[in-house]
Amino acid sequence: MATLKPMTVPEFRAAKSRAQKLAVLTCYDYTSARLLDAAGVDALLVGDSLGMVIQGQKTPLPVTMREMLYHTACVVRGTSRALIVADMPFLSYQVSAAQSVRNAGRFLKIGAAAVKLEGGERMLPAIEACIRADIPVMGHIGLTPQSVHKMGGFKVQRDAEQILADAIAIERAGVFSIVLEGVPADVAAQVTALVNVPIIGIGAGPSCDGQVLVLHDMLGMYPDFRPKFVKQYANLSATISDAVATYCREVKDGQFPTAAETFQ
Repeated sequence: MATLKPMTVPEFRAAKSRAQKLAVLTCYDYTSARLLDAAGVDALLVGDSLGMVIQGQKTPLPVTMREMLYHTACVVRGTSRALIVADMPFLSYQVSAAQSVRNAGRFLKIGAAAVKLEGGERMLPAIEACIRADIPVMGHIGLTPQSVHKMGGFKVQRDAEQILADAIAIERAGVFSIVLEGVPADVAAQVTALVNVPIIGIGAGPSCDGQVLVLHDMLGMYPDFRPKFVKQYANLSATISDAVATYCREVKDGQFPTAAETFQ
């Protein structure tokens, strides 16, 4: 594969004007970051979804700033080209504008290029404060996982009027892109046509300017969890289980290690 130049915030934003689709994946560790970066992913989102896929939580709400900073630093060390965007965890930006700037700045200090904040019009003070401090912000509207209890679960959001209003408001505030999650395809198409920054869809249909998926979902790491909007590009749960079962059998049968794996 041809060497790709590093992705920057201005380049990411400009992709829309070039009709260049953007491929984004979540990432939480150094090893995965190296593999995804080399494969050509445009941006790595260090998502608070790690609460569920790494920690085994039911929602992302328990994830802390300390944990997000730790995982972001791991991803930074494994990345040389992809744009790194760090999720702002629950209650790290909702209290005040000053709090949002202070916490967002901590992510940039350890190597992230931008942060992602959930919420539309209601989060304008936090978004605007970060942008005034020259901290690039990716917005997130539609189904916002940190609002899971308010929404009554992880449900498709169908209030087109509010979604469009949120998109317009945060674009005017200065976000360089917007994650649009869990909305009908026709609503996503309207939002994508309406705003001038890239719309990165997840469960939002094919009209978006790019797509993002949780890495563990698209690699088939959780066979008992497959949302409608996820395409599994691999079945690593079976591959890993088979490999570990073979290892266990060979150890118990005395087949491993052999002379090839032994120092003489």
